[in-house]
Amino acid sequence: MKTRTMFLTIMSCLFVGLAAGAQTSAQRETADLLPEGTFTNGIEGPATDKAGNLYAVNYGKEGTIGIVRPDGSHECFVTLPEGSTGNGIRFNKAGDMLVADYTGHNILKVDMQTKAISTYAHESRMNQPNDIALAPSGNLYASDPDWPNQKGQLWLITPDGKVTLLESDMGTTNGIDVSPDGKKLYVNESAQLKVWVYDIKPDGTLKNKRLFHTFEGFGMDGIRCDVKGNLYLCRYDKGTVAVINPKGKLIREIQLKGKKPSNITFGGPDNRRCYVTLQDRGCFETFTAEHPGRE
Repeated sequence: MKTRTMFLTIMSCLFVGLAAGAQTSAQRETADLLPEGTFTNGIEGPATDKAGNLYAVNYGKEGTIGIVRPDGSHECFVTLPEGSTGNGIRFNKAGDMLVADYTGHNILKVDMQTKAISTYAHESRMNQPNDIALAPSGNLYASDPDWPNQKGQLWLITPDGKVTLLESDMGTTNGIDVSPDGKKLYVNESAQLKVWVYDIKPDGTLKNKRLFHTFEGFGMDGIRCDVKGNLYLCRYDKGTVAVINPKGKLIREIQLKGKKPSNITFGGPDNRRCYVTLQDRGCFETFTAEHPGRE
């Protein structure tokens, strides 16, 4: 998203002086997947299906979703309806692709067999649904940033398509994921550089909000959990993926070649391969995690 990209870039410039010391401890261990520019600078929402195919939004042009197969072949998988632009992607238990359509204020559903696209949920009060996360219950959580005003909201979408506002007047909500046991929700605020954690109640609503981790400098974007509950967080403009343990302690950072990681997902034969979308490169960088992803 161009508004988000400009904001994070401007904000991170204030902290360039902090980069040198912090990056010396980061480990570079990534490899490229696809040539630069295969996707636009809006590349986002990486997700893998059960067959091992990798997807992300904005393949070649805005408003598309690209597929990268295990054999390395790639193409446009689907073009979204006019006026829709995708961001976060997740797959539900039925195998349907759910896509945050930030320009249309929708969550879209893609039938993976027919490629038919339908509206899973619509909420006109959303600023721009951004990243999404699925709980084991089938409940979907959506971050909803208001970039110009550095604010945001948090939404719950149940499997029947009912949309509930969980919290307003937050910071710039962005990356979001659920813990492996389905009992906790993590949400970061990009402008405020904070990561929050909530307890998930049986009905999907939240309680016991508390600060999980705070960063200094740069921006934050997409997140994913591994099976051990470690959180992998994209540090936008720093060009790293930070790994935070379940107690909120930063345990390592993986140095990337690109500087603008927008999101991350797990995949590969053992689900330990991490795929990171780089908006300044228009491609993926990959590395191997210690533990498999939770999804």
